[in-house]
Amino acid sequence: MKIKQLIMTMFHGLCMALADSVPGVSGGTVAFLLGFYDNFIGSLNDLMTGNLEAKKKALIYLVKLGIGWAIGMIASILVLTSVFESHIYQISSLFIGFILFAIPVVIYQERACLKEKLWTAFMILLGAGGVWALTYFTVGNTNHVVSLENASIGTYVYVFIAGAIAICAMVLPGISGSTLLLIFGLYISIISAIKETLTLNLQYLPILIVFGIGVITGIVSIVRFIRIALEKFRSATVFFIVGMMLGSLYSVIMGPTTLTDDNKISLGLEPLSFSSFHVLFFIIGGVIIIGLQLLGSMKSKQEN
Repeated sequence: MKIKQLIMTMFHGLCMALADSVPGVSGGTVAFLLGFYDNFIGSLNDLMTGNLEAKKKALIYLVKLGIGWAIGMIASILVLTSVFESHIYQISSLFIGFILFAIPVVIYQERACLKEKLWTAFMILLGAGGVWALTYFTVGNTNHVVSLENASIGTYVYVFIAGAIAICAMVLPGISGSTLLLIFGLYISIISAIKETLTLNLQYLPILIVFGIGVITGIVSIVRFIRIALEKFRSATVFFIVGMMLGSLYSVIMGPTTLTDDNKISLGLEPLSFSSFHVLFFIIGGVIIIGLQLLGSMKSKQEN
């Protein structure tokens, strides 16, 4: 039973990493779909504020989850950059499928609390509007490209802030943290820097450390807030998350405009359009989401 639980927890981490590594659905959404989101957030919260026994239990769980996450992230990064650059429109279509199929799943899973406080549905507009505005004022500028080579103090500060904000999105079951990195013009730069570091090119290690500190800061800042929001204002929070997911559609559509070549020069690609949209990849994205939902339902039945 313990081995089976270990494998399942590592698999959960792997699935979260695959989601976190690409713009589209966040790792939090995957956790939501697979039915372990509350346990994930609760463990993060216990690790920071719980008693010794709670901290120990949370640490063991998060280490198991983290091993799976690290395996998935490393595997994804080693092949992701070149695939993302050469098949951006297929990948973007896949992400659209992820998002559009995930939204009704989230609504269905939370139907009881949403129906009880339907008046909080206005939070959808706030979530969608916030993500749209953030995208419009950054990705809309095709010259918004951030190079990590010979980084200035300002770049270090920018990367720190972006890391803190992106991890908040990765933890939230809504907009992907990678989508936010895409918005900030850092997605390809960070992925490439991690890839170079994995090949023992330590040129980018200092700025990746700063990015990591930003990530830790973001986790510490957001987890307690999410726990309280889900406990006391669950319907409003879920509606807000759904809005963020809707807004992230625009982020994915504009994603190709942020891609750069090896010299960090904009490729000048057009946003995703009807002519560049790939239906097959959209359907594959939907099938993956449905499969995750079925897997989560099977897990819930086994536990009951």
